[in-house]
Amino acid sequence: MPLSVWTQSISEIASHLQSDPLKGISSEEAVRRLQQYGLNTLPKKGRVIWWKLLIGQFSSLIIWLLIGAAVIAGFLGEPVDSWAIVAIVILNASLGFFQEFRAERSLEALQKLAAPLSKVIREGILQMLPSEQIVPGDLILLEAGDRVPADGRIVDLAHLSADEASLTGESVPVSKTKDVLEKELPLGDRKNMVFMGTTIARGKGHLIVTGTGLDTEIGKIASKLLGQKKEQTPLQHRLNQLGKRLVYICLAVVVVVFGLGVLRGNSVEEMLLVALSLAVAAIPEGLPAAVTIALSIGVRKMAEKNALIRRLSSVETLGSTNVICTDKTGTLTQNVMTVRTIWTKDQEEHALKIGTLCNNANILQEKGEWVIAGDPTEGAILIAARKAGLSKNALELEYPIIEEIPFDSERKMMSVLRKENGEKTLFVKGAPDTLLERSKHQLIDGKEVALGDAERKEILETNASLASKAYRVLAVAYQTNMQAPLEEDLVFVGLIAMMDPPRPEAKEALEQCRLAGIRTVMMTGDHKQTAIAIAQELGMDSSNAVDGKELESMKDEELENISVFSRISAEHKLRIIESFKKAGKVTAMTGDGVNDAPAVLAADIGVSMGITGTDVTKESSDMIILDDNFASIVKAVEQGRGIYDNIVKFVSYLLSSNIAEILVIFITMLIGAVGPAGQPFVALLPVQLLWMNLVTDGFPAISLAMDPIDPRAMKRAPRPRSEEILNRRFSLFILSISLLVTAGALTACFIGLKTSVALAQTMTFTTLIVLELVRVQMIRKQYRMKLFSNPYLIWALSSSFVLQLLVLYVPSLQKVFATVPLNLFHWGIIFSIAFILWFAGLAVTKMFYRK
Repeated sequence: MPLSVWTQSISEIASHLQSDPLKGISSEEAVRRLQQYGLNTLPKKGRVIWWKLLIGQFSSLIIWLLIGAAVIAGFLGEPVDSWAIVAIVILNASLGFFQEFRAERSLEALQKLAAPLSKVIREGILQMLPSEQIVPGDLILLEAGDRVPADGRIVDLAHLSADEASLTGESVPVSKTKDVLEKELPLGDRKNMVFMGTTIARGKGHLIVTGTGLDTEIGKIASKLLGQKKEQTPLQHRLNQLGKRLVYICLAVVVVVFGLGVLRGNSVEEMLLVALSLAVAAIPEGLPAAVTIALSIGVRKMAEKNALIRRLSSVETLGSTNVICTDKTGTLTQNVMTVRTIWTKDQEEHALKIGTLCNNANILQEKGEWVIAGDPTEGAILIAARKAGLSKNALELEYPIIEEIPFDSERKMMSVLRKENGEKTLFVKGAPDTLLERSKHQLIDGKEVALGDAERKEILETNASLASKAYRVLAVAYQTNMQAPLEEDLVFVGLIAMMDPPRPEAKEALEQCRLAGIRTVMMTGDHKQTAIAIAQELGMDSSNAVDGKELESMKDEELENISVFSRISAEHKLRIIESFKKAGKVTAMTGDGVNDAPAVLAADIGVSMGITGTDVTKESSDMIILDDNFASIVKAVEQGRGIYDNIVKFVSYLLSSNIAEILVIFITMLIGAVGPAGQPFVALLPVQLLWMNLVTDGFPAISLAMDPIDPRAMKRAPRPRSEEILNRRFSLFILSISLLVTAGALTACFIGLKTSVALAQTMTFTTLIVLELVRVQMIRKQYRMKLFSNPYLIWALSSSFVLQLLVLYVPSLQKVFATVPLNLFHWGIIFSIAFILWFAGLAVTKMFYRK
């Protein structure tokens, strides 16, 4: 078909498709075309393959370092060390796998958008056929409530309108026409066409199919989704960078120490054991599990705040977000047309009564909630009338219907003739200018007064003022003079102005975003004036608002300065997201319609709506907002920032501990420390290092993931995408703290070494654990966290200390960990060192992080 089918006449399209606009095509021709064009289906995303998700859990460099260490430990005959490392690797992989497997079950969304059966006319015979068998040239009958099975050109219609919100973002049903239209039109203005996946709101009509499958507007979006892949999240990038650094540090230290040992005459096997100790010390074994647990906790907390996370690593991405591109309808607004203003010189109830008696919508109760059946605009009038104490059922009994003249796009009004006290009265609603032209009188304080020029000017100015604020305005009138032609001698009653109002909490949420350094961008398929009005009401900058046509002539760099986009297509939304990402912004995109799906998938964090969202958009997203509320997105961003803070806390905790362990071993090797009898000396054994890294360090690290959110989290700017966890200041801070811990541990080590190697190792081992437990609260104090604000931490610190006591005083554990009991003198030394570290550590913290 020609690309601009909306510019072609019906006869031109029928000729091109070799189809009859009254009878359709033959069954034989349909079979031939089915072979030529293929089934009228959309690509189906395959089910999640469990083993691919499982393999994905082993993509971290830290995990591979651990696996390598386990292999070396097994080779050197250290099964306890080897199995301990394997256990932590399996634990981490299991946590990540089960979380993502639950979240990633395929929704098979695109398939659900196709109607299962359609009313197809072939050879003049109406038949119900599977939608997948529809081909170009087929003639389709559409009626109210039908889902459109393919793209097509309307050939005839009766009061036909379609709900195209899922495809274009248009918040009200679009009245259709069969007239030829101009060439350059956005999707939402092609009113002589209907599109696959949209729904017929009212009326009926016939269309000739012009596109099926991937050749439909939804199909074009589907093909874009197939070609897109998710990039690494900021957290994945930062942890990979951290892993690489740890690899280099680990290899450098191991090579230097191994070389020094061999040069000093130590055996190769002995030095391999030392190298294993260093490798185990260099790798924060608890980090992968702690990160996974922190993210899982975040998922649970977000679910409590109406945010369902589908991709675990996306939790932290929210904390990095500095641009949120959001749909208007249903996210910033309530997605319910509401009467906001009634202008009349009579009682408002009179205007609402006419609007109710000239109305085809109904209010129904479904599952305990009131819902509108029919046109949302008409439904808004019924709800306003109900609030004013007017019941449609009661009014219809009081004013029985005689005849209805339905709304159409040429007359721009609807009329219902009813009996009132035995007399006929025509109730009319429609476009204000149309009704005003047909009105000779105006109802003022219960009296019919002749309409003069001044009164007409006032009504037109009021209408223009309301329209400029993006209200959808309808006029209401009535006619009792049955001697005049119907709809020609009206009494003008008033104007009813409606709009989809902003959510009450949206304005506050947008202000929170501003304070948090997050820019909010509105992207909608609605008209420019509507977008500007909502933006102004929400306090957004609308001074440079643009529509789809204007956008096409702009450069990508210019798009970054726009806060309100209107009348835009799926391609436009995708381009906007990509322009922000090119500028280095971490971008979130919210959407509910099919037209949002490519941009939702392309964004760093894709957000779909749980109530109004189409399945295809949910499938493309990382997070689903269950209550369709922008405020819930902001709460999720706050949660994401809190989670990143907690990740930084335990990275700081684990790295300072591990660096201290490395330095203790490295320094004792470097200075050639020996036991009392001159025997070779290694300050810490591999099994002791594993115990510290996995158990006594692991519990507090995991408890840090449960810390409450810093109340200042949403009062600081987002982190830059390029910022690494180990930036210069953070690295120097960690190194400084590690040197303090190392000094304390070496002091205890050399005191113990005067007695025996076993006592020196035990005192070094225990001192490091006590100092690391003290270090936990030092880190939290940096974030102004009180000790008892996290009960899990109290339990973790107590458990870690009790476990260490068991290792020191239970004979069977003494053999496993090569420890000896400590007396009060030894404990006095250890606690004195911890006391000094506390104050020295706080001084170092203030030096690096002045608040």
